Amino acid sequence: MASKVLDHFLQENLDDLKNRGLYNMIDPLESPNGPVIKIDGKELINLSSNNYLGLATDPRLIDAAVEATRKYGVGAGAVRTINGTLKLHEELERKLAEFKHTEAAIAYQSGFNCNMAAISAVMDKNDAILSDELNHASIIDGCRLSKAKIIRFNHSDMDDLRAKAKEAKESGQYKKIMVITDGVFSMDGDIAKLPEIVEIAEEFDLITYVDDAHGSGVLGNGAGTVKHFGLSDKIDFQIGTLSKAIGVVGGYVAGKKELIDWLKVRSRPFLFSTALPPGDVAACIKAIDILMNSTELQERLWNNGNYLKKGLKELGFDIGESETPITPCIIGEEKLTQTFSKRLYEEGVYAKAIVFPTVPRGTGRVRNMPTAAHTKEMLDRALAIYEKVGKEMGILK
Repeated sequence: MASKVLDHFLQENLDDLKNRGLYNMIDPLESPNGPVIKIDGKELINLSSNNYLGLATDPRLIDAAVEATRKYGVGAGAVRTINGTLKLHEELERKLAEFKHTEAAIAYQSGFNCNMAAISAVMDKNDAILSDELNHASIIDGCRLSKAKIIRFNHSDMDDLRAKAKEAKESGQYKKIMVITDGVFSMDGDIAKLPEIVEIAEEFDLITYVDDAHGSGVLGNGAGTVKHFGLSDKIDFQIGTLSKAIGVVGGYVAGKKELIDWLKVRSRPFLFSTALPPGDVAACIKAIDILMNSTELQERLWNNGNYLKKGLKELGFDIGESETPITPCIIGEEKLTQTFSKRLYEEGVYAKAIVFPTVPRGTGRVRNMPTAAHTKEMLDRALAIYEKVGKEMGILK
């Protein structure tokens, strides 16, 4: 018999989320996740995908995946440390190191796994981690798993970071101190102040860790936020995903050879989880080849991002302080944000509402993710719908 305690807990808390506008509905797609998607037979302009460069549906990646799948099968068949490492995995890691301008790289099954793996493999209960308060959930969980002392600093506040780094260092309590930040913050689209962070890290001998999930493929001619600032030799850990701009699935850590060697023998997701499938690995290799040999997709992405940002701002929406193609429309109250997103859907735009706990209470927003695959006609249509719904709901004057 099912537990009555569990049934009560689930029903009570699900009802509470629904009443407060915090319950997230999942909408299965009936089409590829491209610039236009189909849900329940309805075609919608898609502004919610992380497929920044349109590579998830690129025929070159599809062909590479099919060819590798026919050659190697659909799965790697084992963890990397037994016999799940294919020559393809080694080729991907060599390419990633070249792409990120580091000595070596290690691939994982997801970007989330990277943060769970890398932080806890190096930091422990004798250490401290200085973490930006708006860091991604996977960083927060990775820090918790390490059992290190977590010291949050105010978002991109360098005075606060310096003060807390000084206090931690001078306390003499910790063997190692790490500073962790997202490269690009996914909810607001702002960029970490990496030059200042590096300066503080050098002053207090901090280990530097940048999760560049939303910067890789977007900034620094594709190589990411660290390359954007010319700091490839100053950052100890560069984390990235293979599921956003790269368009496939997985994640990686790039850094010095000794660091990668350590992660291969001590990071648990690498040791205890089956390797990435061959088809996905081959598609990632193809994507990185494309990015290393052309900036066409990045240029198209930035043109589309700037075009949409300008249009929304001119309409009167609050788009925050984004410095990247990520463009939030900050609505505020959670239920109003959910209703706004629903009305956009009804009119033909898929732009998902983002509410607490993903963002702080009262800062609900619809996050827009224009891609290289959108046309100006699609973006103009989306802007017209935003204007119509914004005025109808009294969000726009």
